[in-house]
This record gives sequence, structure tokens and C-alpha cells, in this order.
Amino acid sequence: MDKVMTLSDAAGLGRRAGPRSPSSSSILPYNLPLLAALLACALAQFLKIFTTWYKEKRWDTKRMLDSGGMPSSHSAAVSALAVAIGLQEGTGSSAFAIAVVLSCIVMYDASGVRLHAGRQAELLNQIVCELPPEHPLSSCRPLRDSLGHTPLQVFIGSILGCIIAFLMRGPH
Repeated sequence: MDKVMTLSDAAGLGRRAGPRSPSSSSILPYNLPLLAALLACALAQFLKIFTTWYKEKRWDTKRMLDSGGMPSSHSAAVSALAVAIGLQEGTGSSAFAIAVVLSCIVMYDASGVRLHAGRQAELLNQIVCELPPEHPLSSCRPLRDSLGHTPLQVFIGSILGCIIAFLMRGPH
């Protein structure tokens, strides 16, 4: 006799058993990698207020919305994502491989391309400031020069992301 699979049976196939599996009544399922990445990014952005105070001896809450600075929120987010996927799916999964490659690209970009673009913007701003007032570019709005990260900022961000992912996995 053939067995008929219902829609609810098919939906239940993808769920993992365990204390954190989503219930049928929840609107949003628990997604450890996504939540770990978002929390790591938010925490890194929040910490920039304190690292700015330590470095410049002034409180600047606008740093929470800026790119660049210590720690790298991009690195924290992608590291948390990769580690959480590795913990949840295993390090042999395709999803983990994709997350690791993505993390490497983002961190390389943050400490390479974006860092140098920020340094170029800083130099261009300095050149524009030295232009005579009658020059057409003398009234241009300054370019954002806090774009990238030093390798240390990327490293600290990635460590923060790994810690967040490990702490969020819960007891096992």
C-alpha cells in the first residue's frame, strides 16, 4: 500500500530534533548562524564607542553606525556566521565551506581594498583643503576616509565573532 505524504510531513523533514528546534507555532525559526552573525555585528559596532573613547578620549555615539574602526563588525559577522554554521552543520558541510570562503573574502577586502580606499580618501581630502577658494572643487564635501580596517582590527573582529558563535550554541 502506498503511503501519502502530506505537506506537514514534508515540512517536518527539514527540522532538526532537539531543544532548539522551531515549534510549529513560531513565526520565525531559530537560526543560530543568522542570529550569531547579527549579534556579533551589533556588538562590534557598539564596542566602537568605547574603543573610540580609549583612542581619542571623547564619546562619539555616531561611531556605532560608521564603517571602519576597532573592532571590525564585518569580520565579526562573517566569522560568527562561519563558526555557527560549522557548529550546527559540521565542518564538512558545503554551507561551512561557503561561509569560510565568504569570510576570507570579506576580511581580505576590509584590510586591503577598503583600507587603502580610505587612505586615498584622506589624502584627497587634504589636497582639496589646500585648493584656493576660487577652485571649483574647493567646496566639495569631504570623502569618507574611515572605510577599512587594519589587520589587527580585522583579527579582533574575527575573534569576537568566534566567541559570540561559541557562546550562542548553548550547552551540548
